[in-house]
Amino acid sequence: MRITVFGAAGNMGSRIVAEALSRGHEVSAVLRDPTRSHELLAAATIRVGDAANAESVAELSAGQDVVIGATRPAPGNEGEHAMTAKALLAGVTQAGVRLLLVGGAGGLSVPGTAGTLVADDPNFVPPAWRDIARACVDQFEACRADTQADWTYLSPPALLAPGERSGHFRLGGDELLVDGEGNSAISMEDLAVALIDEAERPRHRRARFTAAY
Repeated sequence: MRITVFGAAGNMGSRIVAEALSRGHEVSAVLRDPTRSHELLAAATIRVGDAANAESVAELSAGQDVVIGATRPAPGNEGEHAMTAKALLAGVTQAGVRLLLVGGAGGLSVPGTAGTLVADDPNFVPPAWRDIARACVDQFEACRADTQADWTYLSPPALLAPGERSGHFRLGGDELLVDGEGNSAISMEDLAVALIDEAERPRHRRARFTAAY
């Protein structure tokens, strides 16, 4: 497959690039600043572009099989999250390509709470994370409001951190996945596995899914 990854230099994006390359896919790693390229992107084709610009997205998506959005706004710029999602949706629609969007856990519902969102539950989202959690809710709503793009939204669990690639995890839908002790976590490496699995074998078109241990 030909895969373009926006936000490829980030913590999540670089792992997505590495996972896709390990499976033999042709990967274009899109960076706003090409000086941020590092060893994880060495086997990818580096391209310069802006996920927040629909025309740039359309140009870089042309001829691809899948576009992946793995961008994250800088602290204080959380309002850009939904705007970037809208640009990605518009760009892939123009190019006629699928979009897989790595989002946040904020819009998932907390088990056993009759619909309370993770973003509104202090047990999972401390005050310092509240703005980005709410921005992820808005990001997902931008997808839901879109009527044309072929999108899939991947929500991580409450804790997403660098770790090991095991290839073993559970999949879910709109509810936060927790284990028997109430923990909700996955490594960035395994979330990348879940995302590329979805790229290769689509199961959640115009829908959200989540993955956790």
